[in-house]
Amino acid sequence: MQQYPNIPQIRVALVEDDVNFQNALIEAIQTAPDMLLLQVAGTRELGLRMLKESPADVLLVDLGLPDGSGIDVIRAAHTSWPGCNIMVSTTFGDELHVMQSLEAGAAGYLLKDSTPERMIFEIRSLYSGGSPISPLIARQILMRFRHNEDKPDSAAKTQPDKNSAALSAREMEVLELITKGFTSDEIAALISVSRHTVLTFIRRIYAKLEVNSKTEAIYEARKQGLLGE
Repeated sequence: MQQYPNIPQIRVALVEDDVNFQNALIEAIQTAPDMLLLQVAGTRELGLRMLKESPADVLLVDLGLPDGSGIDVIRAAHTSWPGCNIMVSTTFGDELHVMQSLEAGAAGYLLKDSTPERMIFEIRSLYSGGSPISPLIARQILMRFRHNEDKPDSAAKTQPDKNSAALSAREMEVLELITKGFTSDEIAALISVSRHTVLTFIRRIYAKLEVNSKTEAIYEARKQGLLGE
């Protein structure tokens, strides 16, 4: 592997069991002058064991691992490597997997139809403060927030100031534009803000999704008498 000692390097770790996709990503990362591949794991168990080592800057996780779900790795990494940016790379694009991954701590979600070159671009974007998000994923997040707002007995309705996190008008606007296929640069031009501001909005949306998920879990537990008031 060629080394570039004078270039700050993004430390990358990979949890992926698809050998062909894994090899393509490894080659792309190893040839990127600003990246250093720290570790590669092909199972859930090895992915969890990886978290006991030095943290990566960016962690790519597949969800469909042979011995369990990559969501367990995401959740553990969110705790063990709090400074790490976690991105899902998977074939699963359904709402359940998307929401569970983002609520577990992922800050980006891409489907495996992305090329290795695109993945390298998104690793750099994630590391610099962006949150890779496709129109499909944005649509599902938007639907989740709207669903929460429409629920008459939701936790957000019960304790809006203390526990829940609703989207601001700007965040909602950004999310809707993403669902229409606009890029971050195009959205920035459309709403007259910087690209950095757009990326900040997306990060806030992910964070609010995680907050609301925890709020809903607490609310449901209290309804079932599992927690005190």
